[in-house]
Amino acid sequence: FGSRSFLRESPCHTTPVMAQFTLDEVAKHASPKDMWIVIDGDVYDVTKFSALHPGGQFPLVEVAGTDCTEQFYGLHRGDILKNPRFAKLKIGTLAGKKAELAVQEAPYSEAHGFWRKASPYYTESHHRFRAAIREIMEREVIPTAAEDDEEDSYPSPELMLALGKAGFIAAMFSSDGKVVKQAGFDKLPGGVDPMEVDEFHELILTEEVKRIGCYGFSDGLNGGLAIGLPPVYKFGSQKLIDEIVPAVFRGEKRICLAITEPYGGSDVAGIHTTAVKSADGKTWTINGVKKWITGGMFAEYFTTLCKTDKGITMIVVPRSAGVDTKRIKTSYSGAAGTAYVEYKDCVVPVEYTVGKEGAGFMYAMANFNKERWGMVAAGNRMSRLMVEECFKWALQRKVFGKRLIDQPVIRFKLAQMAAEVESVHSFLEDLTYQMTQMSPKEVNSHLAGPIALLKYQQTRVATLVSDNACQIFGGRALTRTGMGQFVEKFQRSFKMQAILGGSEEIMADFAMRQAVKKADGKQVAKL
Repeated sequence: FGSRSFLRESPCHTTPVMAQFTLDEVAKHASPKDMWIVIDGDVYDVTKFSALHPGGQFPLVEVAGTDCTEQFYGLHRGDILKNPRFAKLKIGTLAGKKAELAVQEAPYSEAHGFWRKASPYYTESHHRFRAAIREIMEREVIPTAAEDDEEDSYPSPELMLALGKAGFIAAMFSSDGKVVKQAGFDKLPGGVDPMEVDEFHELILTEEVKRIGCYGFSDGLNGGLAIGLPPVYKFGSQKLIDEIVPAVFRGEKRICLAITEPYGGSDVAGIHTTAVKSADGKTWTINGVKKWITGGMFAEYFTTLCKTDKGITMIVVPRSAGVDTKRIKTSYSGAAGTAYVEYKDCVVPVEYTVGKEGAGFMYAMANFNKERWGMVAAGNRMSRLMVEECFKWALQRKVFGKRLIDQPVIRFKLAQMAAEVESVHSFLEDLTYQMTQMSPKEVNSHLAGPIALLKYQQTRVATLVSDNACQIFGGRALTRTGMGQFVEKFQRSFKMQAILGGSEEIMADFAMRQAVKKADGKQVAKL
């Protein structure tokens, strides 16, 4: 019921005064040149639209002059009728007909903190923050996100400036309140004081960004920023912070993290990129390549890990004549700006060194824990969206005379999905609470293993969710438009979670090695 291109190109029309019609009156408009239909008690004139209908004219001719509510919901997303751009097709309502409301909220479609009557974690501040972030997303991002994601379009500079002005980008780093304040942001969305926020605010923002169902486009929004900026303000000089952080928060500049190389993948210690200091000690000359760098295509700064005489060192490299980026085509959207980055005799002032020379590996490892925590939050929110999509579809789709939800096998698949997603989220909330009670040093010491274990669990759950969602949606899960578009996107993106930030096998092994390390230092009871 509508193609995106048709909607974009249609001129604005004033909504006519709504009239009431009887079903007999509607039945008089049942020819290819004069077609009215009834959906949920509303009457639509689809005569002109039928020529542009993505599914062709025949499905509309077949139901012309009738109440086709059941047929409509068997083929279309229920929320499409809420789109104001369809107002010009509606000409009235059906007399005496009470609307059969489509499913608006599905079970398990929101995280615990959103619907719990009582929570040990969430306060009024968190709820105000979520409401404000959701409003920003619905106003600035969602209207074009799906199309931009499908067309591999990067988040535009105009969008980033709008998000910066709204305090959205600063809110990505809300648990680092002092940095947010110093960058000139006294209030975050929802009127939240930066000095009163915690990791639960960051968890909320991450969930809201991924709620749009477009993994690639949402990674383009915050994927590179979220992991490229923290090393700068946590370990960089004040001069470096003053140059980069406020500009990024305002949406004027973008930054990414450049660690991974073609040679070793998860083997961070095995990097080949070199940085050689000049004889006068004033500049670095950098040579090497980085691969699979999220946000690299449009970043102005690259937080880069290099080998130096004093060991692995982290250096912020501004985009310059010595930096070249090429788009990498991945299974999810090119909107993420995933890049192959090449440094050719790139000269960078030593002032762009992050922290101490030779301490880059430690900075990278410290950054990984927060990165992996964020990936769990993002990945599980995408899985939760699949639960929501499947519930809505199962409640409205009828086959063999029954709704899908009335089939025991469908209910079992939904139960599997919901149970696994909720278990991951409960583990995530517990770790998030631990983070609010610990210093960064304590987090790195005590939570590195559990975070890695949870990342492994989350990506295993995503695999099950993807499989079940595909089976529930059938052929629509393989179609890039229409009812199953978000399920199809998930099919192409969920494996990204199992590889980026440390592959499943590496995460599981690391978690167990950390556990053994702690066990070896304690008296463990024998069987």
